[in-house]
Amino acid sequence: MVSNADTVVQSLVEANANTNAPSESNSSSPQLPKRFGWVGLGQMGYPMVTNLRRKLPRDRTLVVYDLDRGACERFVKDWEMDREKEETGAEVGTGVGELRIMGSAKEVTENSDCFISIVPEGSHVKAVYLTPETGALATNTAGKLFIDSSTIDTASSLEVGSAVHASSADPSSPALFFDAPVSGGTLGASKATLNFMVGSSPTNPAFPLVRSICSLMGASVQPIGGPSLGLAAKLSNNYLSGLSALATAEAMNLGMRLGIDPHVLKNVFEASSGSNYTNSKYNPVPGVCPEAPSSHGYEGGFKTQLMKKDMTLAVKAAGEVGARLILGNVGLGAYSEASEDPRFRDKDCRVMYRWLDGLEPRSKTGQSE
Repeated sequence: MVSNADTVVQSLVEANANTNAPSESNSSSPQLPKRFGWVGLGQMGYPMVTNLRRKLPRDRTLVVYDLDRGACERFVKDWEMDREKEETGAEVGTGVGELRIMGSAKEVTENSDCFISIVPEGSHVKAVYLTPETGALATNTAGKLFIDSSTIDTASSLEVGSAVHASSADPSSPALFFDAPVSGGTLGASKATLNFMVGSSPTNPAFPLVRSICSLMGASVQPIGGPSLGLAAKLSNNYLSGLSALATAEAMNLGMRLGIDPHVLKNVFEASSGSNYTNSKYNPVPGVCPEAPSSHGYEGGFKTQLMKKDMTLAVKAAGEVGARLILGNVGLGAYSEASEDPRFRDKDCRVMYRWLDGLEPRSKTGQSE
């Protein structure tokens, strides 16, 4: 018996049967959709879709939409600049041959076979998909693939997913929806090293196609089991990440006040049982990790209020399923307080080091960095 997912994948393959994309010839990977649509050009979305448009074959098209029209215009300008560089022989990878700005999520759906979204909150996701007249589902969705990489509550994702599945005007060609949140921060988004956590079983017929698409923007694409479980994994991960960032900030401050050089201390943690991702890649002490937001005034990265949002979602989810938490409410309280302080709001969440009055490292001249 042919499943709905099989039907959608087959229809996408047939729609692209005449493509001459050289990068996909002689490949066992599923053929990429012909038309891509993207909603959400924020701190994560912008670098993610930049990698997507650079890596897609030239005969693919891409349409974008964001409430911030200026972000869309900057994105198009970047593409045009890359095309100019490529004409001079630079290998920058312009990718798609056509890029256009849309005026609504509905228009994005109408001009794409694969629709990808990443916006801050559950209410925003529901607005993108469910708004009458202008939402993504306000038009025929038959045979289309929808991927949402937003970090939101599982209930909102399940609601949107159900609406997507019911939206096709052709029962024989249903629309598919996958939650696929990401981890790796803005650095991972820029370098295409993100980890995608997909709400799908590994045996879902559509998963190989989803994996091929997400692999253009990430280094790892993991099937977590089924609808909303990608988000369940993401919330669990960010709960751990948020608490780990706090603990790393406290431990760095402790060791430095005891007289240890921050670079030495970071290396000690990295080689010891305290090793963790924050310490290695996003150390909260300025100057320790040159590429980390902490070394650039805590600009960019993952905003403090977004960590508060994710911690809130994780603590709420824990309460709903009866998972006992010891550190959760304390950590959530810290991020909540910092996110209301103008000194720390809109800064990368590793700014919690300064919220803790962490010792500022000294430069070679003896001045604080």
